[in-house]
Amino acid sequence: MFVTFEGIEGSGKSTALRLLAAYLQERGHDPVLTREPGGSTLGRSLRPILLDARTRGLSSRAELHLFLADRAQHVAEIIRPALEAGQTVLCDRFSDSTLAYQGYGRGHDVERLRRINAQATGGLAPDLTLLLDLSVAEGLERAGERNRAEGTVLSEGRFDSESLDFHERVRAGYLALAASEPERIAVIDATQAPEDVLLQCLSALEERLHHRGTGIA
Repeated sequence: MFVTFEGIEGSGKSTALRLLAAYLQERGHDPVLTREPGGSTLGRSLRPILLDARTRGLSSRAELHLFLADRAQHVAEIIRPALEAGQTVLCDRFSDSTLAYQGYGRGHDVERLRRINAQATGGLAPDLTLLLDLSVAEGLERAGERNRAEGTVLSEGRFDSESLDFHERVRAGYLALAASEPERIAVIDATQAPEDVLLQCLSALEERLHHRGTGIA
């Protein structure tokens, strides 16, 4: 099963992913944890270029194609082999990030992005997407606190420094995507405590597995 975690900056995706992974591991599962950008060998080289606040002069088109290159290699090197081996893959960001950030945020045509995303992934789509949603103001405050605590204000802060309008467009884009694909995208209230966020994620996962005729052992 392929599960992706999405949301604006500071929404708690990475925390929710780690908590869900720990829950599955306690029950004998061995999920693959990965992220974009940076899940593949190529991605680890691209991540600093894409996320470092000191990156200058990167056009929105170049940014888009670097993310797509990362995704194409990520699918080929990490995600598809794991899925073919029967493993569950938990991924921090995937194609919906491109639609939200480069589409709704940067203004690229969303339908065109869907087509080139499909080319980059070979048609691979998540079985379930957990969209952690909260206000832009709270998300950016959380992201700032996290980056200051981890010393990543510059190395991971490129998108944090975008305008409030940009982040509002990204959030609105995510919610529009969720409204268009409610069977795949579950909106999670990210204002809650992490343990309550996990419960919502588990509920969405159980519902998805129920439709497939399986469950969490």
